[in-house]
Amino acid sequence: MEIIWYHPSQAPDRWLAGLRQRLPQANVRYWQPGDTAPADYAIVRSPPIEMLAGRPLKGVFAMGAGVDEILKQLRAHPEMLADDVPLFRLEDTGMARQMQEYANWCVLGWFRRFADYRQQQQQAHWQPLDTADRADFTIGVLGAGVLGSSVLESLRQWGFPLRCWSRSAKQIDGVQTFHGRDQLDAFLDGTQVLIDLLPTTPETTNLIDEKFLRVLPQGAFFLNLARGAHVVEADLLAALNSGQLAGAALDVFQTEPLPAYHPLWSHPHVTLTPHTAAITLPGEAMDFIAGAILALEQGDQPGGLVDRQRGY
Repeated sequence: MEIIWYHPSQAPDRWLAGLRQRLPQANVRYWQPGDTAPADYAIVRSPPIEMLAGRPLKGVFAMGAGVDEILKQLRAHPEMLADDVPLFRLEDTGMARQMQEYANWCVLGWFRRFADYRQQQQQAHWQPLDTADRADFTIGVLGAGVLGSSVLESLRQWGFPLRCWSRSAKQIDGVQTFHGRDQLDAFLDGTQVLIDLLPTTPETTNLIDEKFLRVLPQGAFFLNLARGAHVVEADLLAALNSGQLAGAALDVFQTEPLPAYHPLWSHPHVTLTPHTAAITLPGEAMDFIAGAILALEQGDQPGGLVDRQRGY
């Protein structure tokens, strides 16, 4: 079994050693330009076209939960990967726990008004603040996949009303569910904290714009843990400046790294992190990929198979 590995910025040593340990029957190598030797599987992040084009691969594994980057490459260069080569993404591999941590930190911080207390501290001002009624502090999650469902489950313990919107109908215990474009406004109306965990597709690109944000109640909060492509950033800034949004926590952006001149850096009601809400954990990722390769070798279908038409 021949496996090729490529990442544009990570050193290969840890991955190659870990994959060889988990798949001792395989020859795992770091792909470099000019390598045209046979391969059965590819494990990739931002692969060069020549790495995959023309190879009769049994499977390609993306080193992340999102595959919008590689799908964008395929739209521009369809010859890069044959239609019959299955593409897989990481379904969890430790990312769900990280998303839970981030979401709970933001939700509880907004509910308990910790940012307001921080501002008072800077002014040496002692003043207890009122908090919202828990029953009115509705949390809405965009996306009901593995990560969205996990975040909802982690928020259940705090007793907030929970709701979720997805492309197709879902049933989640203890969660009010909405689906389809026709139910999007009903989902947004009354959502005090909006958490984006949607995949990136043509339908979700620039979804969160002025019209979208206007449906949320005045003074709502927005948390983006998904992709910056979902948000029209000028409209987001306008909503923050007008008070339509009371605050936002953003881990992803239209352009990354976020340019130094961008007004989001200095906005008083915005918290930024550099796309680190849930990083790929090599050990867990290698366990998943090795298990998936063994399943394919035995004729089974592992999880994480991407529907290229749907985009996830």
